[in-house]
Amino acid sequence: MDDECNFRQWDELMPDTLGLIFRKLPLEEILNVIPRVCKSWEKAVKGPYCWQEIDIEEWSQHHGPEKLDRMLQMLISRSCGSLRKLCVYGLSSSTSLNVIADNAKSLQNLKLPRSEISDLIAEQIARRLSMLTSLDLSCANIGAPALEAFGRNCKFLTSLQRNMQPWNMAGGAPQDDEAFAIAATMPKLKHLELAWQVITTEGVLSILSNCNELELLDLRGCGNVQLDNNLQQKFSRLTIVGPPIAHQGENNGWDECWPAGNTLVGILWDIEVEDFEVEYVDDEISDGVWEYDQDMEDQELMFFDGIGIDGAEFGWPRSP
Repeated sequence: MDDECNFRQWDELMPDTLGLIFRKLPLEEILNVIPRVCKSWEKAVKGPYCWQEIDIEEWSQHHGPEKLDRMLQMLISRSCGSLRKLCVYGLSSSTSLNVIADNAKSLQNLKLPRSEISDLIAEQIARRLSMLTSLDLSCANIGAPALEAFGRNCKFLTSLQRNMQPWNMAGGAPQDDEAFAIAATMPKLKHLELAWQVITTEGVLSILSNCNELELLDLRGCGNVQLDNNLQQKFSRLTIVGPPIAHQGENNGWDECWPAGNTLVGILWDIEVEDFEVEYVDDEISDGVWEYDQDMEDQELMFFDGIGIDGAEFGWPRSP
């Protein structure tokens, strides 16, 4: 009996400790299963303890805009202003973007790939995202004015991901407006990804000249960029992953990577656009359906007694 007293019961753990544990679970289980176990677990899930870091990037790929907005606004409200990290895919609502900005006093890491953000909206919300250190706007529908707005207002920004898709290169005229905006407003960047951007050598050199703290520059797929071997000596601490170095001869489809320490490493990226398979998700079909990679034996474990109000709202199945 004495040994048993040395162990704390699960329902007696501190809410912040429970929050750290519950974050490892799938979203549907956090919202739908955990609150039904006991009152202390329900309190942990409905408080900010589970929602300081919100990652619904995978979930949002399989649900329509309306469900995404409701889910996002519910989770952000539960964070009670303590939100530090947010990952969401395909956000298209200006309302949700404003909700994010209004609750961003602690937000440092924001990932919004494939989001529909106009330059005007970006300029409106950027001033409220001043604590950001990491920003992902890959494949987002924005332009140079939006990047400039984030750069002017997010003075602590050290990481930017602005990757595009390979077919972005097809038939596109080279343009450096985004590169110039980054160079002019984001001098503290250490990590910059611009894969498959339609930029030129001039734009890249502008970034290198102004972002003196840069440690990693990803230029994979930027076929209009040709870097001189002299850059290897000028930026010895910089790792460049990207286009073939000019005048190096044939490389059989291998890109050059310049890591710090001046050791060359090959990275294969020479892939035709036709080699990529695009899977389109029909929101009308996928809404309310969860896709898992587990075996059928694992899926049997996902049935449980009853369903919470939150789960019912987002189309999760009732137990048989």
